[in-house]
Amino acid sequence: MAHNAFVIETQPPRISVQWAQERLELHPLWLRERSPHPEQLDAITEQRLFNPHQLDPELTLLQLRDEGQGHVWLSFSDGHQALYDLNAFAADFDLQDGIPAMQPWDASLELDALRFHWPALADDGQLFEALDCFLRQGALIIDGVPTEPDSILEVAARFGHVRETNFGKRFEVYSRPDSDDLAYRAVALAPHTDNPYREPVPGIQLLHCLVNETRGGQSTLVDSLSAIERLRAADPEGYALLATVPVRYRYRGADIELLQRRPIIDTDHAGQVLGVHYSPRLDYSPLLPPATFSHFHRARQRLGQWFSDPELELRFTLKPGELMLFDNSRVLHGRTGYDPREGHRHLQGCYIDIDAPRGRYRALRRRLQQEP
Repeated sequence: MAHNAFVIETQPPRISVQWAQERLELHPLWLRERSPHPEQLDAITEQRLFNPHQLDPELTLLQLRDEGQGHVWLSFSDGHQALYDLNAFAADFDLQDGIPAMQPWDASLELDALRFHWPALADDGQLFEALDCFLRQGALIIDGVPTEPDSILEVAARFGHVRETNFGKRFEVYSRPDSDDLAYRAVALAPHTDNPYREPVPGIQLLHCLVNETRGGQSTLVDSLSAIERLRAADPEGYALLATVPVRYRYRGADIELLQRRPIIDTDHAGQVLGVHYSPRLDYSPLLPPATFSHFHRARQRLGQWFSDPELELRFTLKPGELMLFDNSRVLHGRTGYDPREGHRHLQGCYIDIDAPRGRYRALRRRLQQEP
């Protein structure tokens, strides 16, 4: 936020900012809470040394002196005084919170645009580029990963922290006819979100190919953002239903039964679409009046049809030593069926939470910008 976006007035003392197409006056409490004074803010952690919740609700700004270049000296009714750099408030007005905006894609996206080489990711600059790509596109293809079991955990640790579930730190994906999840059969899997029955839903999934001796079993990725934009344009009311009506998701295993209710379309606090909770194998229709239910179903059906549209789908064979990493809510994944009699197909998978790659991106950007 450039300092000239602020309007500084001395009589009466007040500061306004041009933001989101409107002029907003900054409340004295908002300014007082952000005091940079060393007695108020720890220089290393940038954590406050006071409790702003205890400030007087009637606190006012008594004096203001414009020091130029976005610097202002402020005096408050509680006796506090400090020199502020208004340019330091840029993060407060960044609706992306310091990460790149998501870029919806379709089948025209080149797979190589998502590809990175695992040994190169030991370099922080290369890791930053991969994180930037992931945050924009929602998926990465990483090659050169050793095919020894548990190599996936090393990759996961480079991007975040492994999230252990009832499946363990990592899970094995190969044909097991009597398994308690269809993912462990040789059948085709339509585009879906993993574990929508869990709270929170796993943020990121990694799948690493150790062996693939079959002609089938191709991996598929679909960016839900592109399909959701089609739905919102074609049926705004249907979009609203899918974004607000909770659906029940259920997983039943031998030792655990997990249930959760959440809308199919996932949005954040500002209404921005983040992705979906979508798994027709695991969801149960909500209780709605007949007419509303019919509209809900049509919208859900249409969205599902677009998730399987070849115009939106990336389809490829994940080869031994390749790993795909994707935002589990934004990018739906699936696979074609295969014949286990042709040979062995063995992948390992694991989950990490979505906040770690975002946090590492911000920290790396800060550090790399400071380096000569």
